[in-house]
Amino acid sequence: MDEIVSPPENQPQPQPPKRRRGVYLLPNLFTTAALFAGFYAIIGAMQGKFEAAAIAIFAAMILDGLDGRVARMTNTQSDFGAEYDSLSDMVAFGVAPALVAYEWALGGLGKVGWLAAFIYTTAAALRLARFNTMLGTTDKRFFQGLPSPSAAAIVAAGVWIGADQGVTGAHLNWLAAILTTLAGLLMVSDFRYRSFKDLDLRNRVPFVAAIVIMLGFALIYLHPPVILFLGFLTYALSGPFLALARLQQKRTRRRER
Repeated sequence: MDEIVSPPENQPQPQPPKRRRGVYLLPNLFTTAALFAGFYAIIGAMQGKFEAAAIAIFAAMILDGLDGRVARMTNTQSDFGAEYDSLSDMVAFGVAPALVAYEWALGGLGKVGWLAAFIYTTAAALRLARFNTMLGTTDKRFFQGLPSPSAAAIVAAGVWIGADQGVTGAHLNWLAAILTTLAGLLMVSDFRYRSFKDLDLRNRVPFVAAIVIMLGFALIYLHPPVILFLGFLTYALSGPFLALARLQQKRTRRRER
């Protein structure tokens, strides 16, 4: 009978091949494009191209919405992508809107102007940090606090309206300061906003929904800055109004008891 020869004890054991580290290219391309749009908005504002700067912020919003969807569709989600997306959002929706508003109108207010811009920027950073730490523990149907892209859209659309109408920021500096500050405070508020993440775009929808979407695009085409400003302002105000409605319902129930 043959003897079974065991390998020497000191002989090194074969190691499994190491996996090469890398990042998923496709979703991060959209994130990089959103980051570039935010960076371009800052450069455009410094050069006095406020309309182009505002449009760049809206372009960053579209690209920011696409990167997450592309990652889910291609199953390429990663921790790196999530962190990179947050850093991109901070530039595109935190720093860029504040600096665009400052260059357009807030700079003429001195300390009040840069304080309003700083409040907005800090609120965006706090909003993103809170969102990252609360992932998986909150109701995905709602956001806590106004999302930073929506806040950025309000500020950018306001600047876009002024630039489109030929109004200089010096005539609206106080209004711009109030709008920028309120947008920042709503981001760190406890108001709940619909996230619309429960909508499944792959399912069939009523024919009326297609008509509503078509009319929405038609309205935006008529006057993009005004329609976008009113739309996002309505969304921003929906949080406080819904909170008041829930409070009124609670009071009514207590009276009925």
